[in-house]
Amino acid sequence: QVQLVESGGGLVQAGGSLRLSCAASGRIFNINTMGWYRQAPGKQRELVATITTGDTTNYADSVKGRFIISRDNAKNTVGLQMNSLQPEDTAVYYCAADAWAVLVPAKWYWGQGTQVTVSS
Repeated sequence: QVQLVESGGGLVQAGGSLRLSCAASGRIFNINTMGWYRQAPGKQRELVATITTGDTTNYADSVKGRFIISRDNAKNTVGLQMNSLQPEDTAVYYCAADAWAVLVPAKWYWGQGTQVTVSS
């Protein structure tokens, strides 16, 4: 099994910044893609950004130019630097990864989520 734990969420004023972090643990054999998704109240969960082992990134149009995703393959961590935050960024942010655990086929794993609230 693989466990993902997010940290760094909180309350910030519009225009401010936050950095989210996610650490993967467990009997990890390999992690391919890691990413961040978010879900606001009453809305569907949506992609924020993903990053591959080779550092290929993909961002939602709504966060391009403001958010930066990064990862440390050796430490099995992924970060999300969020700049110029806006009230519409308010959501629960989830870390996700497609990974192989030892003796277990690849599957998607999800963290428990961390709340990000942006006030005006």
